Amino acid sequence: MTKQLFRVDWIIFTAIFGLLIFDLLIIRSIAPGLFLQQLTYVLIGIGLFFLFSRIDWRIYPKFSWFFYFGSLIFLGITLLFGTITRGAIRWIQIGSLTIQPSELVKPFLILFFAWFFSEGEELTLKKIFLGGLLLILPAFLIFTQPDLGSSLVVILIWLGIILAAGISWRWLVSGFGFFVIVLPLIWQFLKDYQRQRIYTFINPFADPLKSGYNIIQSIIAIGSGQFLGRGLGRGTQSHLRFLPERHSDFIFASLAEELGFLGALILLSFFAILLWRILTIARKTEDRFGMLICLGIFTMIFSQIFINIGMNLGLLPITGITLPLISSGGSSLVAVLISLGIIENMAGFIKKNEVKYLR
Repeated sequence: MTKQLFRVDWIIFTAIFGLLIFDLLIIRSIAPGLFLQQLTYVLIGIGLFFLFSRIDWRIYPKFSWFFYFGSLIFLGITLLFGTITRGAIRWIQIGSLTIQPSELVKPFLILFFAWFFSEGEELTLKKIFLGGLLLILPAFLIFTQPDLGSSLVVILIWLGIILAAGISWRWLVSGFGFFVIVLPLIWQFLKDYQRQRIYTFINPFADPLKSGYNIIQSIIAIGSGQFLGRGLGRGTQSHLRFLPERHSDFIFASLAEELGFLGALILLSFFAILLWRILTIARKTEDRFGMLICLGIFTMIFSQIFINIGMNLGLLPITGITLPLISSGGSSLVAVLISLGIIENMAGFIKKNEVKYLR
């Protein structure tokens, strides 16, 4: 029983373990007051990883609509009873615990949309349209918190799933054309600070002491790390508080400053191994639903890595997107580990089938 409980795909587990070591090391260095809290989140996340790794992924279609409506209710409760922090209502306070529903619903929305687009053999225009209508509700509830970053990730997850489901290039080009047409309308719905972030991205040095401050300090932190870094506990930008959100949105800059290019390269290598393994499992999964789950989770993790590191480097506008398994906080970490637990269960299922085939 014990052997079965701790049977894991060692490639996935090694990548997770390496990333969590980076997480705890850098949090201990730049925000020691948060270390015990982060360690608690890590332990809870690992527990949920093992829990979901033991749940047969083939039972999830039975609960698909429950996942969808449960996510909507969870997001709706946030808007009604959430805690207002810096003008945003993204968190729910339960005693001393603060949770962010927009992060926690991501794996369950992946399960729902993977099921929705796996039903039937062909991906019809009608199904894409209905799937788009179903996407609008959770994306809108997240956007109105306001949380542009998480709503963007949910939309990208949806796009990743329909691309994997086999959408026609003609429909894809048409959809892109429609997006370009409605882009001015989207601009009208953005908050003033969100528009300012786009202006700042275009020219951060136009207002270096205010709107451009975050990007400039992040770039300075990354550059000052050079090849080997300043060393743990010696990052001036993070420890002297020049770098804002040093333990969350800009943790990559903090890490690059203290561990340098080499440390950042090792971190990216762990991410690359994890993403490669997810794609490998997707390729080996004969079930369409399972394949779409894998690619939905791949899209979630890859998009967050790409956007977070891009904004740290000044290559993308600043959004409140965390770096998976590295940024401080429990909601994102738990959501990613739940997702990877589902992948882990699929990996075990594939391994069993391969063993049976060899016999």
